[in-house]
Amino acid sequence: MEASELRALKRFFPCTDTRMKIKRGDHVVGRYSVLPFYKEQAQDVEHAGALLINSFSQHRYVADMRNWVEDLGDLTPKTWYRLEEVNSRGPFVLKGCTNSRKFDWKTHMFAKSKKDAGDVMWRLMQDALIIGEDQPIYIRKYVPLMKLMDGINGLPVSKEFRFFVCRSQVLCGAFYWSNYAEDLSRVPSVSEVPESFLEEVIDLVGDRVEFFVLDVAQKEDGDWIVIELNDGQMSGLSENDPALLYSRLRDVLVGRPETKPPSSSNPREWAIRACNNHPAYVDGFAAGKSDAALLILERALLEGMDRELAFEALLGELVKRSS
Repeated sequence: MEASELRALKRFFPCTDTRMKIKRGDHVVGRYSVLPFYKEQAQDVEHAGALLINSFSQHRYVADMRNWVEDLGDLTPKTWYRLEEVNSRGPFVLKGCTNSRKFDWKTHMFAKSKKDAGDVMWRLMQDALIIGEDQPIYIRKYVPLMKLMDGINGLPVSKEFRFFVCRSQVLCGAFYWSNYAEDLSRVPSVSEVPESFLEEVIDLVGDRVEFFVLDVAQKEDGDWIVIELNDGQMSGLSENDPALLYSRLRDVLVGRPETKPPSSSNPREWAIRACNNHPAYVDGFAAGKSDAALLILERALLEGMDRELAFEALLGELVKRSS
């Protein structure tokens, strides 16, 4: 983490560089520190009686595009999961399920044809970042975007923006290509992104993950498209102001007045979703650990649920699943 971001973070959150200092009841944001062993990190935090902002299942939802691509449909480029499934002539872009080699655009990402896609896939299979983390390689339909300039190795620098989202609320947004901002005569304004488009996307995925980034871009035809989702804990700032990000994240997590209730105000529906998102707590309750129910209930209170109704619905769902 850069010093300027760390200074901003410390203005709004207590910080530690070791899990040993996490205390019972803490709500933990593992900024740049939860990979590669996310599941083990989440278990350690839970063992301390605390909560990681994204459960392991929530993290996996955004870390593997195969999950959210299906939910977004036509709002994101067509994606294939095996080269032999591709039924288009191209062009394509190829990437790991989480990471890409976009700065090696011509050799490790862009492919004009299906044959070229095979060559790019072979190169990615030799790449330590992609294969070293055991990432499956996906093929996406190349969608021409509103290009601002050509970057290194022919990388098209487009009108793209990164938004940080927590509990279905946009915390902040800014131009994505921070590497090239100084090379442009004018940096596009985030206000150009239609709020209605962001709301449509967040309505589809916001219940699946607590804290995430949403990268969107404008196509050549003027429409908008989702480029990527990822875990907010591990995503870089782009041109976002860290003070704005962390101040608004704090406000959401501590339940300031602008915090919205969950999309479903029905306690029963909330309890089902909570148990689906936190299977480890369900297992803990079944094993006789009463703390498990309290940990899920804490999330309900932070989301604005009525304590008595949430507890009754949660207890019923936990008993049902553990019997």
